[in-house]
Formats: sequence, C-alpha cells, structure tokens
Amino acid sequence: MKKTLYILIGLLLSTLMLNSCKDYLVPENKVTGGQTADDYFSTNPEALRTYAYSLMKPIAKRTDVFAKGTDLYMMTHQKTVSQFQNYILTPENDDVKSLYADCYACINAANALIYYDKEQKYSDEAVFIRSYMYYILSQQFGAVPYISEYINNANRNYPRTPLADLYASLISDLTAIANSTVLAEENHSGYASKRAAAALLAKVYLAAGWDLGTTLTDAVAGTYSVNDENGYFSKAAEWADKAIKMGAVQDLTTMTFEQKWSPSNEGNGEEIFSVQYELAGYPGAVAEGGHGLQNHYGSYFDNPSKTGGKYSDSEDGPTAKANQMWETGDQRYAATFMTTMYGYDGTNYDKGYFAYYNLDAAAQAELPIWKVYFPYTATEADVTAFLAANQARFAMTKADGSVNQVLTPKAYLLGDKVTVWEFNTDGTVAKKTTNTATYEDALFNELDYAPTVKKWDDPNTIQANGNTNCYRDIVLLHLSDIFLVAAEAYLMAGDDAKAISYVNAVRTRAGLGAASFTNYEPAYAAKTLRPIDLILDERAKELYAEGHRWMDLRRTKQLVHYNVEYSYYISDVAQMQNTAGVTKWYRPIPQAEINSNEGITEADQNAGY
Repeated sequence: MKKTLYILIGLLLSTLMLNSCKDYLVPENKVTGGQTADDYFSTNPEALRTYAYSLMKPIAKRTDVFAKGTDLYMMTHQKTVSQFQNYILTPENDDVKSLYADCYACINAANALIYYDKEQKYSDEAVFIRSYMYYILSQQFGAVPYISEYINNANRNYPRTPLADLYASLISDLTAIANSTVLAEENHSGYASKRAAAALLAKVYLAAGWDLGTTLTDAVAGTYSVNDENGYFSKAAEWADKAIKMGAVQDLTTMTFEQKWSPSNEGNGEEIFSVQYELAGYPGAVAEGGHGLQNHYGSYFDNPSKTGGKYSDSEDGPTAKANQMWETGDQRYAATFMTTMYGYDGTNYDKGYFAYYNLDAAAQAELPIWKVYFPYTATEADVTAFLAANQARFAMTKADGSVNQVLTPKAYLLGDKVTVWEFNTDGTVAKKTTNTATYEDALFNELDYAPTVKKWDDPNTIQANGNTNCYRDIVLLHLSDIFLVAAEAYLMAGDDAKAISYVNAVRTRAGLGAASFTNYEPAYAAKTLRPIDLILDERAKELYAEGHRWMDLRRTKQLVHYNVEYSYYISDVAQMQNTAGVTKWYRPIPQAEINSNEGITEADQNAGY
C-alpha cells in the first residue's frame, strides 16, 4: 500500500506549522486538547513520519524552479513569460520565498521526527528527507543554514553554512544511512532506502565536485578548469556504481523506456525514490488534490469537456533545441510526447486522449485521429504516406453520416518551420500550410503547435479544466538518471572510457547506436561541442520534464552558455546579470529570510541581487 495517508492530526499541524512565510525557522508551539507535543509524538512518531514525507510534495511538483530559464522549455500560446525565464527575479519574489520556506518546513519536520523517534525506527528516513531538501537548497541557493536539530524555541540566529561545510555534512549524513542497519536495501513505496541514500550521495558528491573542484573560465563559452583535490568526482562515480548495484534491477534491459514510465508500472525496479500520491481515499475534491505535472509541458488544447483531451497549461513547450535533439529512431521521443491524440466523438472520454491507455493497440488503430505530430527527423513524404494510409481516421463523419469526431483534425510536421495539414470532412487533405515564422515564434503564437508530454499522464484522472488532478507518483531518483550521474562523474574524474559506457547503455535502451565523445553531431546548431554536451543532451532526453534541467546547467557551469545560445528569451549574458554586470548563478535569498533571521544580513545575499 502506498505510504500516503490522508490524516493530518490537528496537534501535528499546530505544533509544526511555521508562523508565517517570513519566519522560516521558527515554529509555533501550540497544543490542543491539553495534550503536549512531547506527550503525543513521543508515542506516535509514525504521524511525524507521514507528515515529513508529505512535505516533500510542494517541492517535487514545482516546475518553475526546475525547468524555466533553461535551453529546453518555452511558453506557448502567448503565455506570459516567467521571471524565472528572463532572469529578473528579486529577493521579494513569492515563488522563491515559498521554495525556501517549503524546504525548511520539511527539514524541521524531519528533525522533529528524529527528536521524537526515541527508538530510532524512522530516524534514518528523516535524515534522507532532510538531506534531499538540503540538496535542493544547495543547488538553488548555494550556502544556506544547515540545521540538524528540531527548532522548538525562539532562536532566530542561523547563519549561512559555507558550501564546503554543507556538502561535508550531507556526505557524512548520507554515508551513514547508506550503510544503515534499519533501512531496507531498496523500497518502491515511497520510503527512503539504502539505495536511495547511495543515489543521492552520488549526486551530492557530483555537485560538490563541480562547486568546489572546478573553476569557471568563461561563462558565455561554458568553459572551466578542473582541480578536484578532494576526489569528489571519483567518489560520485563510486557511489553511483554502488547505487546501481544495490537494486534487484541493475541494468536498463529489463524494460523499455515506454514501459518504465507507464502509469500501470509505477514503483517498478528502476524507480529508486518517489513522492507518493494516491487517488483512492482522498478526502477532498479529487480534481484538486493531486499535482499538475500531467497538465504541463506542452501546448493548450482547450477545455477537456470539449475535446475529450486533457487540460494543458501552455507552459514549457519544447524549444527549437529540444525539438531537434532527438535522433532518428530514438524511442524516447514517442515515449515522452503524446504524438497521436485520438478524436473525441462527443460522448466517451475513453475514446479521446486517454484511449492511449484505456484501449489496446488494435482498438486504438480503429479510432479517429484528432492531432498527430511528426518529429523533426520526419519528412513530408513520411507525413503524406501516413495521411494516405489513414484517410478514414481523419474524417469527421463516417460513410453512413454518423459522427466520427467533433473537432477538426490536423497533422503537424515540426521542422525549422511548422507545416500543418488540415482535412475535409471525409478525411482527405484540404490544405497544407507551412507557417512563415520560425518554429519557436510559431510555437509561442499558435494554439497547439507542440505535442504534450505524456510521461506523467494519469488515465484515472478526474477530467477538469485545471492542473491539480494528477495522482501519479513523482519519481525523484531512478536508475537511468544514476547511470548518467556515473557517466558525468567518470568523465570529470578522467575516465572517458567508463563514462561513455554508461552513456551508451542509456542510448542502447533508447534504440540508438553507440556514441563517442569525438563524433557526436546533434541536429541542432551548436557552435562548439565537448564531452559534457553529449552527457547533458542524454540527460535532456532521458530526463525530459522531470525537473532536473536548471540544476544540471547550473551545476555544470553551462547555465549562461546554454541560455545565451539556445534559450528563446536570452540572447546576451547581460540579461542574466544585474546592473553591475554580476551574473545570477543562484536564486536570491528571500528578503523575508534576511529580515527575520538574525544570522543573515544583506551582505549574505547571493551575487547578482
């Protein structure tokens, strides 16, 4: 049974809820019914355990801090650009403030669990939760206060911990629980495990290697020098290998990429740790109690009650680089994007968008087609042949005059310019139009020029024109991610042969041939290519829409380089700098934190703000 329990005890909420957004580290210490927190939690640490895990949800489901402001994603349908995308964040930004506050709320709940868990049944799990939050904080904000005790007093003096010390604490904590005698070797129900600790430890070592063992030489060129005297990269490779070998599934041959992300295959052997959601038993409005990842990453397709589709919020469609980076034969493309959307007959949702999951392949082949997307690697001849072979499926009416589908079908070829085919009611081609704008300008201005990501689709979703109706688990750590962590770590440690072996294991599962660091030639225009670019491109394809990209680019010192070269919004490094020409490599420390924390002053603000 999933770990998510829909019970939030009033006492728990009142004792652990923070005072306000500005008092991040100071909890209220109220009690209800005459019972103290010590009385209750000392005998019921399980309640704190559930609560601490639940507080990972607000962080895991966010897309602004993890996707926006990178080379892969852009707004569609004339959606207003985000401050994350054009790098005009300020310390007063509410989204940054909530990220910081949510992470510390989760940390304090984890520390409370350790404090009240007298028998230490769940303390190692709490350390994992706390460590994951500090990993996110360190990648987003750099040096932050490292707090390992439960805050149940009025102390407001918590200075920023130097990044080297913060990493040292995380390494110590995670090493201990990776060798835990309490944690299971692996777990697929949302609980921390030794494998999850080892995987996170590999990521922490990798981040420490970049932050403490490399020096940026040119931000726009993305060049750097390596001086990893502490051996962080070698340790990252070592722990990635350990994490890979801990599980029952240790390679990428057990399942296809499509099977890995199937909604009927949650908690599979490649999953290492996920934040859990459960539709059954949710006590509130089920259309509003999940998360919105299935409703993100793509074009807008109108109200699902009209289309039989799914709601999509027009945010974070694929940029030109993201559109062009998929090679011919890459099975991850069709497993990531819903390339065929079936025609709705006006009555049966099962025959609309979600027919892909609700019907078998034979039944799907009989359905009308509302929208079909052909990737950058396809040709007009490919499209023409498909349309001719499937004419009846594009018809709005059948031969007997009955309704086949209620919406006008279209086909799209996503080239440098988007070509669109429209149809007569009998399914014959009415006209073919090539948009005169570039792919990105067309995508931004038009309604439905990009396919939606299907990686988070929930076929049991409650149809709603909103974005919190998905109850898929949010996978935070999984096997192919750690394969690419190993590849990056070995590359930075100087073992190119081992690095490329991990890259090619990922590519082989995707149906691609082996690559090398010297012959990689992507379809998108690149001024220069280095080994790290191949790894980042594989991460882009393997982990698309999973919330890694901004942290990947910041970590590898490519954030400026990739944005200036590939972002729809950034064309000059000055756009990522303040008026003094200082680059914004991190998020700003929230002003509310500076105001309320006596250990942090204006002088501690991150560079560029």
